[in-house]
Amino acid sequence: MLVPTAVRTATRRLIPLLALAYLLNYIDRVNVGFASLTMNVDLGLSAAAYGLGAGLFFIGYFFFEVPSNVILHRVGARLWIARIMVTWGIVASSTAFVQGEVGFYVVRVLLGIAEAGFFPGIILYLTYWFPRVERARIVALFFLAVPLSSVVGGPLSTWLISVGDGALGFDAGWRFMFFVEGVPAVLLGIAVLWLLPDRPSRARWLPAEQAAALEEQIAAEDAAAAGQDRGVLAALRDGRVVALSVVYFGIVFGLYVLAFFLPQIVAGFERQFGADYSLVEVGLITAVPYAIASVVMVLWARHSDRGGERALHVAVPAAVGAVAIAAALYMDSPLLVMACVTVCAVGVFAAIPPFWSLPNAFLTGAGAAAGIGLVNSFGNELGPVVRTPTVWGQWVWLGGVWAASKSFGESIPILEWRRNGLYQHSIHSKMAVASSARVFQVLESSSSSCMVPQNDSTRELS
Repeated sequence: MLVPTAVRTATRRLIPLLALAYLLNYIDRVNVGFASLTMNVDLGLSAAAYGLGAGLFFIGYFFFEVPSNVILHRVGARLWIARIMVTWGIVASSTAFVQGEVGFYVVRVLLGIAEAGFFPGIILYLTYWFPRVERARIVALFFLAVPLSSVVGGPLSTWLISVGDGALGFDAGWRFMFFVEGVPAVLLGIAVLWLLPDRPSRARWLPAEQAAALEEQIAAEDAAAAGQDRGVLAALRDGRVVALSVVYFGIVFGLYVLAFFLPQIVAGFERQFGADYSLVEVGLITAVPYAIASVVMVLWARHSDRGGERALHVAVPAAVGAVAIAAALYMDSPLLVMACVTVCAVGVFAAIPPFWSLPNAFLTGAGAAAGIGLVNSFGNELGPVVRTPTVWGQWVWLGGVWAASKSFGESIPILEWRRNGLYQHSIHSKMAVASSARVFQVLESSSSSCMVPQNDSTRELS
């Protein structure tokens, strides 16, 4: 009973704090989508310039992700997460003072550098605290911050823009919004120094015997599943890490289509369908897909933990989401378009928590820090290739085709290959199918490593 009790205590103590931090992180990352509704005109940004600026965030993010995660493993989560939060909060608030296109580009790159390592650092940190049978559910609870950031952040950001003109001396509401939404990250980052213990053995609120039992079980699981830590370079050269990076690239594309362009898609309904929405109404409408996705994500993650299966729990929702966003192009009403977008959101968010149980099936220690950092940075590197078409339907089509090709290329053919032992190439190119086979081998072997016998204690935790 020591481990189940320790897990419940750690969940209550850590997950709300980490989810709040990630909620602030995601709001500061994607509030540019809401700002663009008025900022682009004020700064003279074309659609292409805005898309480039939104994507430049990922340049710094990509190059600093792995080093940041390795540093976190060495110095501890408490100090490094606090450093990340304070610096990103300062940079996020400084966006309020941007005066033109070049300034917008610079601040987006700096924000990516400041935020680099936060999400993969938390994923790594959770492996120090939670046994494998719990990780998809725990990641889902933590990842609730993303859909909630839109449920809360969308209406909040649009409200701040609508009331911020002239507030605190700012000449535009979007400037006031950027400034205000960056401040909580700085304050919470300082609080993290006191609230976030590095390991169970360092938590004052966890009895010593529970902390010892928890660390012992996690160490035994890591040794059985992955063996000894092979180091940073070995992890970065591992073909399984590269294959998982490709899979995550496909999943995350759909996430950022929603994050950066859904407000513009909804605002475009007036031009496409004659619907007229206020700025605040746009924020409320964009919150709907995220609210539904958050519920499904937690339920899907619990289902994955109970069965101990990961690969199908990643592939199936990713494929469904790809089909949905591609179908949005052919819908003839705002309601049907939003229904497709909602299904896409459900698919994307449901796939992510089981996915993050896969790297830890064969990575531990510093190797896990580097591998997780690489997977996340490669997946997020889609940002610089994002461009904003002038018509929302073209963007939905582009995102749908890309997501469909990635998800079908990495999901459906591998399912056929599993059943028949043959490559299927009717959906995507031969290159995608060859890649799919490799990806499936990774997912299948990793998923098998993640299988945990459902003994009495794990049943109780589920």
